[in-house]
Amino acid sequence: MPPPPWRGWPPRPPVPGSRARLVRRLVVLGLIGVLAAVGVAAGAVWWGTEHYGGQVARIPDAFPTGVRPPVPPGHDGGTTFLLAGVDSRSRRPTTGNDATAPLWRVGAQRSDTLMLVHLDADGRDAFTLSIPRDSWVPIPGHGSAKVNAAFSWGGPALLVQTVEQLTGTRIDHFGIIDWSGFRRLTDTVGGVPVTVAADTYDPEQHHGFTAGTHLMDGTEALAYVRQRHGLPGGELDRIERQQEYLRSLVGRIEERSGLRNPIGTARTIDAITGTLSVDDHLTDADLLGLVLGLRRLDTAHAVFDTAPIVRSQMIHGQYALILDRGRLRGEWHAVETGHAPGTGR
Repeated sequence: MPPPPWRGWPPRPPVPGSRARLVRRLVVLGLIGVLAAVGVAAGAVWWGTEHYGGQVARIPDAFPTGVRPPVPPGHDGGTTFLLAGVDSRSRRPTTGNDATAPLWRVGAQRSDTLMLVHLDADGRDAFTLSIPRDSWVPIPGHGSAKVNAAFSWGGPALLVQTVEQLTGTRIDHFGIIDWSGFRRLTDTVGGVPVTVAADTYDPEQHHGFTAGTHLMDGTEALAYVRQRHGLPGGELDRIERQQEYLRSLVGRIEERSGLRNPIGTARTIDAITGTLSVDDHLTDADLLGLVLGLRRLDTAHAVFDTAPIVRSQMIHGQYALILDRGRLRGEWHAVETGHAPGTGR
């Protein structure tokens, strides 16, 4: 019985080179697919950079003019930030993209919290140094006073200049957050777990805390990190609380960020970029890379310390802390050159 008259029957012998042409077509299609994927990824990165960078409030003229400290020999290639928490009494936000009140007015705000943060080049190690608000230091053009007066008198630029002169380090970037932004950031990450060592009561805020681990929302956490009255160590105990909060916050960011939780990542980045105000030297790409880089930060290599204190004393009727400036400069130099203990470097 003859075969059915199907089209293409009987099969033709292969034409020389046809298989090679087929392979080339498949390769071309594959390259097109790869290029399309790269284009989508590039578009996503561009969108993320524009979206998140575009919503960050920028601070013009955040750095002092004139001579500034040089980068020391042996610098590890990392980045140093000066972070401030401002104790503005304004009922309207002063930092972040929803700010409706000025960030700084002469005499209206003081830096309630002040931290130097150094991130190493690969973003896995971080060293944070708290500078007590009551530290008695030279403030350029104003003699000596508490360090938190620098922001009140001259805004970000004078605060940066004061800390650079105190530590001998060059500050790369400046960021600031007010109470409203602090509450919003804490709430966005689902609260921050904090362990209270003992029952305390703050007579100034009329707020008490019970011993144990608590998942604090923004309002509770703000009251916790602001308390200094009713604590045995006063300001120094408050600094320990602020450092504990920051360490726990980084852990929450790690939990909520990653490939398995894109929604949590987006919300966290929105909160960070939406509540902070940063210097206008920090580009959108730098900012996005910094926020995403927090996911790589190993909390085991996040070291917290406080500027070394010689003594406390009353100066012009004010309680003040006298710092060991020589030791402070030596310790921070070790941080910048990758020799700080406990960072895993």
